[in-house]
Amino acid sequence: MFSKSCEYGIRAVIYIATQSKKTDRVKIGDIAEKINSPVAFTAKILGLLVKNKIVSSITGPKGGFYIEQNRLDKVFLKDIVEVIDGNKIYKGCGLGLNECSASQPCPVHHKFAKVRAEIDYMLSTTTLKELTEGLDQKLTFLMR
Repeated sequence: MFSKSCEYGIRAVIYIATQSKKTDRVKIGDIAEKINSPVAFTAKILGLLVKNKIVSSITGPKGGFYIEQNRLDKVFLKDIVEVIDGNKIYKGCGLGLNECSASQPCPVHHKFAKVRAEIDYMLSTTTLKELTEGLDQKLTFLMR
């Protein structure tokens, strides 16, 4: 459903958020290891996320990536997805056709529109705070 970049980006942001709750800044190598992503690829994704103010970073020996505690309930999954993948998950044809629309639908157009609306709702209402709380309570996992 998401690009590989977006999957890594979401995992990286969730990991950074969990560490930020402990007031830890996280180094790029640690993030890449924990989310099972190549370091250079992770760095590129994180650069995009910093540029778009999803995460913050500080350089130097005591530096790293972090998210301010007061932002955990203000960052939604949709924010991350749109920075990395744009809005293609909400637009375009479910079969990848160029001409699909409500007036000239592909075979899955109307069913896919319902799924797309549910995905949009889930991404628009799910915060980093909610996701980190699931990890804190051991109700979910990010890495094994």
